[in-house]
Amino acid sequence: MFRPNYGRVWLTFLRNSLVRELTFRGNFLIEVVTRTFWFVAQIVLFEIIYSFVPDIEGWTRETYFAFMATGMLINSLVETLFMPNCANFSELIRTGDLDFALLKPIDTQFLVSFEKVDLAELTQVLMSVGLLWYALDKADISVTFANVALYLLLIGVGVAFFYCLMIVLASTSIWLGRNQGLYDFWFYITVFGRYPREFFNRPHPLAQVVWFGFSYLIPILLVITVPAHVLLGELEAHAWQIALVAPVFTLAGFFVARWIFEWSLRHYRSASS
Repeated sequence: MFRPNYGRVWLTFLRNSLVRELTFRGNFLIEVVTRTFWFVAQIVLFEIIYSFVPDIEGWTRETYFAFMATGMLINSLVETLFMPNCANFSELIRTGDLDFALLKPIDTQFLVSFEKVDLAELTQVLMSVGLLWYALDKADISVTFANVALYLLLIGVGVAFFYCLMIVLASTSIWLGRNQGLYDFWFYITVFGRYPREFFNRPHPLAQVVWFGFSYLIPILLVITVPAHVLLGELEAHAWQIALVAPVFTLAGFFVARWIFEWSLRHYRSASS
């Protein structure tokens, strides 16, 4: 029985993505410049804000930059690996190319999730790491090996959470036929993750709705705020609970997303039907 080597297949996808980027170097350069401009704009915005106040809900300039870098790192990894593929899933359905994907001797979810890699987005990964290093240095925080290990684990958890959310959203294309609003919805929903959870814990009713909904129903606020707190050494008393609970919920999310994806495929009508 044929068993594909998924590592070699992914490396082939990566090589193909590199060839595409080198074929259109001008487009690649424009994308890098655009992402760099957006990154710098975010830094300048909060430099201006923190020139008027020493901290916001306990977040100083340096600690907030560490939080910002964490959010950018998770988002850029997701957009590098998964966004181009999940956004293209509706096109596979509309054009009938999903039929060919289903016939290939490889897991369909793997194929539609990893076929393209947005290499231009890797520049934002590097900028995020640089910002994180700068913020920790300026905040004069002693980072331990345990904190870094747990932080990296939670970064993986955050990427996995957003992937599961994206594959569930992409699966709706089976019924909608065309779901190009995925980019718009992704932008709107990740806007809340750009700010720490404490910013929304206010007495205003709408703030409470956002705080509760994006903490416990769709935990966007937690998957970014918690890793930042861990790296800053603010959750050491709860480190072992986080290290145990986070992977369990991640696995649960994978099973749910996998079930929804396979259930959606069972209701797919091929282009020839």
